[in-house]
Amino acid sequence: MPLPVEIIALGRPTITFVWEDEHETVVPARELRLRCKCAQCVDEWTRQPILDPATVPASVVATGIEIVGNYGMTVQWSDGHFLGIYTFRDIREACSCTECASPRSSKA
Repeated sequence: MPLPVEIIALGRPTITFVWEDEHETVVPARELRLRCKCAQCVDEWTRQPILDPATVPASVVATGIEIVGNYGMTVQWSDGHFLGIYTFRDIREACSCTECASPRSSKA
């Protein structure tokens, strides 16, 4: 799994990951915020989302990022949320660019 060599995020409406293989993944900040899997956002037993998307402002942005080991990051969000680990594997596998989405759609 490639690791990001650069993450361009703070105060921006999108978060850009530049990977070791030079691929770029661009994720809207709010979309990434809504993917949080912490216990405040997802029920620990059922894994069902409990975060109400209506409570996350459209203008939410990352105000801080901290790398966790070699596998992910935590994000301090402008809405005050700071829990949850976003794994680089999940971010890369969810890349929606044409290059990445095309092989996924052919597997379906």
